[in-house]
Amino acid sequence: MEKVACNLCGSERYRAVYQMPDRKFFRDEFFTVVECERCGLGFVNPRPTLAEIQKYYPAKYYQNPPTTSHSRYLVRRFSAEASYLKPLENGNGRKRLLDVGCGNGEFPRFMVARGWEVEGAEIAKASQPITDFQIFTEEFDKIPVHEPRYDAVTAWAVMEHVHDPMAYIRKAAEVVKKGGLFVFLVQNFQSVASRHLFCEDVPRHLYFFTRETVKQYLEKTGFALEKEVNGRKIYKLAPYNWLGFMVRTRLLGKKYEFRDAPLTSKEFRSVYNLRPGLVTALKYAAYSPTMVLDRMLWPLVETAQILRETYGVSTFVGRKL
Repeated sequence: MEKVACNLCGSERYRAVYQMPDRKFFRDEFFTVVECERCGLGFVNPRPTLAEIQKYYPAKYYQNPPTTSHSRYLVRRFSAEASYLKPLENGNGRKRLLDVGCGNGEFPRFMVARGWEVEGAEIAKASQPITDFQIFTEEFDKIPVHEPRYDAVTAWAVMEHVHDPMAYIRKAAEVVKKGGLFVFLVQNFQSVASRHLFCEDVPRHLYFFTRETVKQYLEKTGFALEKEVNGRKIYKLAPYNWLGFMVRTRLLGKKYEFRDAPLTSKEFRSVYNLRPGLVTALKYAAYSPTMVLDRMLWPLVETAQILRETYGVSTFVGRKL
């Protein structure tokens, strides 16, 4: 574990926002999320070192369910991601894309079918081998490319995972052509899900961004913020147990801590070794009755958040100056 200063402004003054465990793999290990008092950037502090973090990315983290419904979901997601690059497809010649944190390589392959030349960067040792296009296996900021050769660099749900976001964005500015795009999706630290409901994937998520901190990152590295889309078309961050949070904080006037958050239905099945089904659903409803109403109202709550631009996920488009 290591302690760090703010990655955006360098300040060493911060305040604790909340503590939570690794809800996926190591539920007995707790981590503290802090907020920089100068610029508002959120981050895990102290955090696992670059060498230690691999422990929190076992092979099953990269396994997709082999179902038709998941395949359809991927097509919808990749289509939504590709829409951000469509303005570049109107010019002459094939465009070149580098996808940072490309995982098993699905999105670059989707873009090949749209006529793009693709490359990828992926450091995870547990991801599947990629042999059908150029892949860099070092940290993005260390790849051996030092000239503006890409029309676009994308990073889908990546920047919150890295140890040095500033180095990544500076590298994007180095390798993207003038007028090209850096498109990335991150969690929204201004949302109730990210900031209050313990929905972040700690410690795999190390940084937590707001539109203001993203704007500062881009301005410091030679990009102009062209667009932000706050919503759930690519990834979702549902406001899990927002009702319990509201009751405890607004009606009872109490602080909401991790111990007050109920298990998710998936966690409930795992803890009690239960199979999905009606009986398990009834047991979960008995365990957390408020979650029944909570989930019924998700569509309404999420729509209101999107209209107010306070949903848990935002996609940003930076154009190279």
